[in-house]
Amino acid sequence: MFSVDDAFKKFKSRLELNDKEQANAKDRHKEVREYIETKFKIDRSFLTGSYARWTKTKPLKDIDIFFVMKPSENHYRDKGPAVILDDFYLALVDRYGRDNTKRQNRSINVDFGIRADESDKTDYKVISIDVVPAFDKGTDYEIPDDSLGKWIGTNPQTHAQKAVEAQQAYSSEWKGLVRMIKYWNNNPRHGEKPVKPSFLIEVMCLQCLHAPWGGAFDREVQALFSTLADRVHETWADPAGLGPPISDGMDTARKDRAERLLRQASRDASLAIDLRRRGKNGEAVKAWRELFGPRYPLS
Repeated sequence: MFSVDDAFKKFKSRLELNDKEQANAKDRHKEVREYIETKFKIDRSFLTGSYARWTKTKPLKDIDIFFVMKPSENHYRDKGPAVILDDFYLALVDRYGRDNTKRQNRSINVDFGIRADESDKTDYKVISIDVVPAFDKGTDYEIPDDSLGKWIGTNPQTHAQKAVEAQQAYSSEWKGLVRMIKYWNNNPRHGEKPVKPSFLIEVMCLQCLHAPWGGAFDREVQALFSTLADRVHETWADPAGLGPPISDGMDTARKDRAERLLRQASRDASLAIDLRRRGKNGEAVKAWRELFGPRYPLS
Protein backbone atom coordinates (compact mmCIF):
# COMPACT_ATOMS: atom_id res chain seq x y z
CA MET A 1 0.00 0.00 0.00
CA PHE A 2 1.23 3.50 -0.91
CA SER A 3 1.04 5.33 2.38
CA VAL A 4 0.92 9.02 3.25
CA ASP A 5 4.47 8.71 4.59
CA ASP A 6 5.59 7.18 1.27
CA ALA A 7 3.85 9.96 -0.63
CA PHE A 8 5.53 12.71 1.38
CA LYS A 9 8.95 11.13 0.96
CA LYS A 10 8.42 10.91 -2.79
CA PHE A 11 7.04 14.46 -2.85
CA LYS A 12 10.12 15.72 -1.04
CA SER A 13 12.36 13.93 -3.55
CA ARG A 14 10.44 15.34 -6.52
CA LEU A 15 11.04 18.88 -5.29
CA GLU A 16 14.80 18.39 -4.99
CA LEU A 17 16.99 19.55 -7.86
CA ASN A 18 18.41 16.72 -9.93
CA ASP A 19 21.59 16.58 -12.00
CA LYS A 20 19.89 17.54 -15.28
CA GLU A 21 18.28 20.61 -13.75
CA GLN A 22 21.53 21.69 -12.15
CA ALA A 23 23.34 21.22 -15.46
CA ASN A 24 20.79 23.36 -17.30
CA ALA A 25 20.96 26.03 -14.60
CA LYS A 26 24.74 26.03 -14.92
CA ASP A 27 24.53 26.41 -18.69
CA ARG A 28 22.06 29.29 -18.42
CA HIS A 29 24.17 30.96 -15.75
CA LYS A 30 27.26 30.68 -17.96
CA GLU A 31 25.38 32.03 -20.96
CA VAL A 32 24.02 35.08 -19.14
CA ARG A 33 27.24 35.70 -17.23
CA GLU A 34 29.37 35.71 -20.38
CA TYR A 35 26.97 38.08 -22.10
CA ILE A 36 26.74 40.53 -19.19
CA GLU A 37 30.54 40.59 -18.97
CA THR A 38 30.63 42.02 -22.51
CA LYS A 39 28.40 44.89 -21.41
CA PHE A 40 29.63 45.79 -17.92
CA LYS A 41 32.82 45.54 -15.90
CA ILE A 42 32.11 42.58 -13.63
CA ASP A 43 34.42 41.52 -10.82
CA ARG A 44 32.67 38.18 -10.25
CA SER A 45 29.27 36.55 -10.50
CA PHE A 46 27.65 33.69 -8.65
CA LEU A 47 24.36 31.87 -8.22
CA THR A 48 22.53 32.92 -5.10
CA GLY A 49 19.03 33.04 -3.63
CA SER A 50 16.98 29.96 -2.87
CA TYR A 51 18.68 28.00 -5.66
CA ALA A 52 22.05 28.34 -3.97
CA ARG A 53 20.49 27.62 -0.56
CA TRP A 54 18.75 24.48 -1.86
CA THR A 55 15.35 25.84 -0.88
CA LYS A 56 14.22 26.49 -4.46
CA THR A 57 11.08 24.58 -5.38
CA LYS A 58 9.77 23.50 -8.77
CA PRO A 59 9.10 24.36 -11.51
CA LEU A 60 12.56 25.92 -11.55
CA LYS A 61 12.37 29.64 -12.25
CA ASP A 62 13.70 33.03 -11.14
CA ILE A 63 17.18 31.73 -10.29
CA ASP A 64 19.17 34.64 -8.88
CA ILE A 65 22.57 35.55 -10.30
CA PHE A 66 24.59 38.17 -8.43
CA PHE A 67 26.84 40.33 -10.61
CA VAL A 68 29.38 42.09 -8.41
CA MET A 69 30.63 45.15 -10.25
CA LYS A 70 34.25 46.25 -10.43
CA PRO A 71 35.25 49.48 -8.62
CA SER A 72 35.46 51.22 -12.01
CA GLU A 73 31.64 51.00 -12.14
CA ASN A 74 31.26 52.85 -8.83
CA HIS A 75 29.75 55.81 -10.67
CA TYR A 76 26.47 53.90 -10.54
CA ARG A 77 26.44 54.11 -6.75
CA ASP A 78 26.26 57.91 -6.97
CA LYS A 79 23.07 57.62 -9.01
CA GLY A 80 19.63 56.35 -8.19
CA PRO A 81 19.09 52.59 -8.46
CA ALA A 82 16.91 53.11 -11.51
CA VAL A 83 19.95 53.95 -13.63
CA ILE A 84 21.79 50.65 -13.26
CA LEU A 85 18.55 48.67 -13.50
CA ASP A 86 17.64 50.48 -16.72
CA ASP A 87 21.09 49.85 -18.19
CA PHE A 88 21.00 46.15 -17.30
CA TYR A 89 17.46 45.90 -18.65
CA LEU A 90 18.37 47.46 -22.00
CA ALA A 91 21.45 45.26 -22.32
CA LEU A 92 19.40 42.11 -21.71
CA VAL A 93 16.66 43.28 -24.08
CA ASP A 94 19.29 43.43 -26.81
CA ARG A 95 20.12 39.77 -26.20
CA TYR A 96 16.78 38.21 -25.22
CA GLY A 97 14.15 40.58 -26.59
CA ARG A 98 11.71 42.91 -24.86
CA ASP A 99 9.00 40.26 -24.56
CA ASN A 100 11.32 37.98 -22.58
CA THR A 101 12.89 40.63 -20.36
CA LYS A 102 11.22 42.21 -17.35
CA ARG A 103 12.59 45.06 -15.24
CA GLN A 104 11.91 44.54 -11.53
CA ASN A 105 12.57 46.58 -8.39
CA ARG A 106 15.89 44.90 -7.61
CA SER A 107 16.70 42.78 -10.64
CA ILE A 108 16.04 42.01 -14.27
CA ASN A 109 14.11 38.84 -15.09
CA VAL A 110 14.96 36.91 -18.24
CA ASP A 111 12.41 34.36 -19.45
CA PHE A 112 13.71 31.52 -21.63
CA GLY A 113 10.32 30.60 -23.08
CA ILE A 114 10.06 27.32 -21.16
CA ARG A 115 6.62 26.39 -19.85
CA ALA A 116 5.69 23.79 -17.27
CA ASP A 117 3.29 21.07 -18.42
CA GLU A 118 0.20 19.94 -16.50
CA SER A 119 2.44 17.92 -14.18
CA ASP A 120 4.64 20.96 -13.46
CA LYS A 121 7.50 19.45 -15.48
CA THR A 122 9.80 21.48 -17.73
CA ASP A 123 11.96 18.70 -19.21
CA TYR A 124 14.58 19.63 -16.59
CA LYS A 125 14.94 23.14 -18.01
CA VAL A 126 15.09 26.46 -16.18
CA ILE A 127 12.16 28.79 -16.89
CA SER A 128 13.83 32.08 -16.00
CA ILE A 129 16.65 33.80 -14.15
CA ASP A 130 16.93 37.08 -12.22
CA VAL A 131 19.99 39.23 -12.87
CA VAL A 132 20.99 41.23 -9.78
CA PRO A 133 23.60 44.01 -10.06
CA ALA A 134 25.61 44.42 -6.85
CA PHE A 135 28.61 46.12 -5.29
CA ASP A 136 30.89 45.00 -2.51
CA LYS A 137 30.45 46.80 0.79
CA GLY A 138 33.04 45.41 3.16
CA THR A 139 32.15 41.76 3.61
CA ASP A 140 28.55 42.49 2.58
CA TYR A 141 26.91 43.79 -0.60
CA GLU A 142 24.68 46.58 -1.83
CA ILE A 143 21.99 46.11 -4.45
CA PRO A 144 19.60 48.61 -6.06
CA ASP A 145 16.04 48.93 -4.76
CA ASP A 146 13.97 51.03 -7.14
CA SER A 147 10.86 50.93 -4.94
CA LEU A 148 12.80 52.60 -2.11
CA GLY A 149 14.89 54.73 -4.44
CA LYS A 150 18.17 53.76 -2.82
CA TRP A 151 20.86 51.09 -2.50
CA ILE A 152 20.23 48.51 0.22
CA GLY A 153 22.47 46.09 2.06
CA THR A 154 22.33 42.32 1.77
CA ASN A 155 24.48 39.25 2.22
CA PRO A 156 23.52 36.00 0.45
CA GLN A 157 26.22 34.09 2.34
CA THR A 158 24.60 34.99 5.68
CA HIS A 159 21.21 33.85 4.39
CA ALA A 160 22.75 30.58 3.20
CA GLN A 161 24.48 29.95 6.53
CA LYS A 162 21.25 30.42 8.44
CA ALA A 163 19.54 27.91 6.16
CA VAL A 164 22.38 25.42 6.77
CA GLU A 165 22.05 25.84 10.53
CA ALA A 166 18.28 25.38 10.40
CA GLN A 167 18.70 22.25 8.28
CA GLN A 168 21.15 20.76 10.75
CA ALA A 169 18.97 21.59 13.75
CA TYR A 170 15.91 20.01 12.10
CA SER A 171 17.40 16.60 11.34
CA SER A 172 18.01 17.61 7.70
CA GLU A 173 14.28 18.01 7.04
CA TRP A 174 14.00 21.82 7.25
CA LYS A 175 14.75 22.56 3.60
CA GLY A 176 12.34 19.86 2.43
CA LEU A 177 9.49 21.41 4.42
CA VAL A 178 10.34 24.87 3.11
CA ARG A 179 10.24 23.61 -0.48
CA MET A 180 6.84 22.01 0.15
CA ILE A 181 5.32 25.24 1.45
CA LYS A 182 6.87 27.19 -1.40
CA TYR A 183 5.40 24.71 -3.86
CA TRP A 184 1.96 25.23 -2.31
CA ASN A 185 2.54 28.99 -2.54
CA ASN A 186 3.27 28.67 -6.28
CA ASN A 187 0.05 26.76 -7.03
CA PRO A 188 -1.63 28.52 -10.00
CA ARG A 189 -5.05 28.05 -8.41
CA HIS A 190 -4.17 30.87 -6.01
CA GLY A 191 -3.74 33.30 -8.86
CA GLU A 192 -1.19 35.61 -7.31
CA LYS A 193 1.13 33.98 -4.78
CA PRO A 194 -0.32 34.24 -1.25
CA VAL A 195 3.10 34.99 0.27
CA LYS A 196 5.39 37.27 -1.68
CA PRO A 197 8.32 37.26 -2.02
CA SER A 198 8.77 33.51 -1.65
CA PHE A 199 11.86 34.26 0.42
CA LEU A 200 9.49 35.48 3.14
CA ILE A 201 8.33 31.88 3.64
CA GLU A 202 11.93 30.83 4.21
CA VAL A 203 12.55 33.72 6.61
CA MET A 204 9.42 32.86 8.61
CA CYS A 205 10.40 29.19 8.73
CA LEU A 206 13.68 30.12 10.41
CA GLN A 207 11.56 30.97 13.45
CA CYS A 208 8.35 28.99 12.91
CA LEU A 209 9.94 25.54 12.62
CA HIS A 210 11.17 24.69 16.08
CA ALA A 211 13.57 21.77 16.52
CA PRO A 212 13.51 18.90 17.00
CA TRP A 213 11.94 17.32 13.93
CA GLY A 214 8.70 15.62 14.93
CA GLY A 215 9.04 12.70 12.54
CA ALA A 216 5.76 13.00 10.59
CA PHE A 217 5.54 15.21 7.51
CA ASP A 218 1.75 15.52 7.57
CA ARG A 219 1.63 16.84 11.13
CA GLU A 220 4.65 19.09 10.62
CA VAL A 221 3.08 20.62 7.52
CA GLN A 222 -0.29 21.17 9.16
CA ALA A 223 1.28 22.86 12.17
CA LEU A 224 3.48 24.98 9.92
CA PHE A 225 0.54 26.23 7.85
CA SER A 226 -1.22 27.18 11.07
CA THR A 227 1.79 28.99 12.52
CA LEU A 228 2.48 30.88 9.30
CA ALA A 229 -1.15 32.05 9.28
CA ASP A 230 -0.83 33.22 12.88
CA ARG A 231 2.33 35.20 12.19
CA VAL A 232 2.07 36.46 8.61
CA HIS A 233 1.08 39.95 9.82
CA GLU A 234 4.31 40.33 11.78
CA THR A 235 7.31 42.31 10.57
CA TRP A 236 10.01 39.92 9.35
CA ALA A 237 13.49 41.38 9.29
CA ASP A 238 16.26 40.62 6.84
CA PRO A 239 18.11 37.63 8.41
CA ALA A 240 21.41 39.32 7.57
CA GLY A 241 20.32 42.44 9.47
CA LEU A 242 21.23 44.68 6.55
CA GLY A 243 18.28 45.41 4.28
CA PRO A 244 14.66 46.41 4.84
CA PRO A 245 12.23 43.87 6.33
CA ILE A 246 11.49 41.02 3.96
CA SER A 247 7.79 41.42 4.79
CA ASP A 248 7.71 44.98 3.41
CA GLY A 249 6.61 43.61 0.06
CA MET A 250 3.14 42.81 1.44
CA ASP A 251 0.62 45.42 2.50
CA THR A 252 -2.21 44.72 4.97
CA ALA A 253 -4.63 43.53 2.27
CA ARG A 254 -2.08 41.04 0.91
CA LYS A 255 -1.32 39.79 4.42
CA ASP A 256 -5.05 39.36 5.10
CA ARG A 257 -5.36 37.27 1.94
CA ALA A 258 -2.27 35.22 2.79
CA GLU A 259 -3.60 34.53 6.29
CA ARG A 260 -6.95 33.38 4.89
CA LEU A 261 -5.33 31.00 2.39
CA LEU A 262 -2.82 29.67 4.93
CA ARG A 263 -5.63 28.97 7.41
CA GLN A 264 -7.58 27.15 4.72
CA ALA A 265 -4.49 25.08 3.94
CA SER A 266 -4.15 24.26 7.63
CA ARG A 267 -7.80 23.12 7.76
CA ASP A 268 -7.37 21.05 4.59
CA ALA A 269 -4.27 19.45 6.09
CA SER A 270 -6.19 18.63 9.28
CA LEU A 271 -8.87 16.91 7.23
CA ALA A 272 -6.24 14.87 5.38
CA ILE A 273 -4.70 13.84 8.71
CA ASP A 274 -8.14 12.81 9.96
CA LEU A 275 -8.71 10.66 6.88
CA ARG A 276 -5.49 8.84 7.59
CA ARG A 277 -6.42 8.43 11.26
CA ARG A 278 -9.69 6.77 10.19
CA GLY A 279 -7.83 4.32 7.97
CA LYS A 280 -8.76 6.02 4.69
CA ASN A 281 -5.20 6.15 3.42
CA GLY A 282 -6.04 6.45 -0.29
CA GLU A 283 -8.42 9.34 0.36
CA ALA A 284 -5.80 11.00 2.56
CA VAL A 285 -3.21 10.83 -0.21
CA LYS A 286 -5.72 12.35 -2.64
CA ALA A 287 -6.50 15.12 -0.16
CA TRP A 288 -2.82 16.02 0.11
CA ARG A 289 -2.55 15.98 -3.69
CA GLU A 290 -5.48 18.39 -3.88
CA LEU A 291 -3.80 20.66 -1.36
CA PHE A 292 -0.32 20.72 -2.90
CA GLY A 293 -0.74 20.05 -6.61
CA PRO A 294 0.53 17.65 -9.30
CA ARG A 295 4.00 16.95 -7.92
CA TYR A 296 2.48 15.36 -4.83
CA PRO A 297 2.26 11.70 -5.90
CA LEU A 298 -0.79 9.46 -5.84
CA SER A 299 1.26 6.29 -6.20
